[in-house]
Amino acid sequence: MSPDTRSSEKLVIMANQIAGFFRAQPGTDQAERVAAHLNDFWDPGMRAQFLALAEAGAAFDPLVRAAVPFVRRPLD
Repeated sequence: MSPDTRSSEKLVIMANQIAGFFRAQPGTDQAERVAAHLNDFWDPGMRAQFLALAEAGAAFDPLVRAAVPFVRRPLD
């Protein structure tokens, strides 16, 4: 397994864990809160990798998928 594969797998796991946390919170804006967490705490490189994985169909939790449109794209 390449380092990139391990890194991608860890990123998917982390995003899915974040979704699990916000799913348990009250309210109807969980997807927006997942995205806000990623925007606030993930560096631009992580967000770029996250968005590439989402576009490639990675095994993200449905709540993570719902958050994708709210995640800021890093500037190139």
